[in-house]
Amino acid sequence: MILSWSRAILMQLAHPLIAAGVLQHSSFRGDVVQAAVRLHHTIRAMLALTFGGDQQREAALSRIRGIHRIVNGTLASAVGPFPAGTRYSAEDPALLLWVHATLVDSAVEIYQRVVAPLGERDLDDFCVESASVLHALGGDSATTPRTWSAVRQYIAQVEASGVLVLTDETRALGAAVLSPRAAGLPVPLTGLQHRVTVGLLPPHIRDGYGFEWEPSHEARLTRTLARLRNVRRVLPLAIAQWPQARKMAGLKPTRYI
Repeated sequence: MILSWSRAILMQLAHPLIAAGVLQHSSFRGDVVQAAVRLHHTIRAMLALTFGGDQQREAALSRIRGIHRIVNGTLASAVGPFPAGTRYSAEDPALLLWVHATLVDSAVEIYQRVVAPLGERDLDDFCVESASVLHALGGDSATTPRTWSAVRQYIAQVEASGVLVLTDETRALGAAVLSPRAAGLPVPLTGLQHRVTVGLLPPHIRDGYGFEWEPSHEARLTRTLARLRNVRRVLPLAIAQWPQARKMAGLKPTRYI
């Protein structure tokens, strides 16, 4: 699932208002220590929202709302359909919906390619269950897609609308997400993350970032995903799943899938 996050982030950054918020309020272009701290907080929040009790869940939601309240501002210059001075806010229901949809879509994309295919009922259940987080953060219930086909239709509509525009600054952010460095040196496994993320991006967004993608890259991605599936298949659940997930499912750490 961690592999799915960078894909979701790059899809989110393709929206100029979200990119502006990240540029002005985040440390995406910081060093690897900042990246590690950010990942730790993201994982902790994800586990609380997914597997935590009411108190843990509400505490995580409260922290996220607190961050959202201070992420607001205006575009310094025109980007695509948005004129200079356009206001943005992390509490904007429309932007929250795009972030939510990219996370749902990316999680499903990775899960089905690496773990197992999901049936229509499972996909729809996932959409319904994940929507509660969106609504708790201020998302609009009336516009929330609650089926997998509705999520896919919404993403296609956004892509076709012309609101996704990549700037040089956004491309630099994308590079920072995919290629964190420590003391000027590449961080291990970023090559894997880069290959999977770029390969699974929607073609329109991938082209906007300027990522090269040839048939040879596609073949290499296919081989990479096959290896990941094979490794995942033989991993003990103590490694393959979060402890909270094993506890909720009532599985023993020594069981294999």
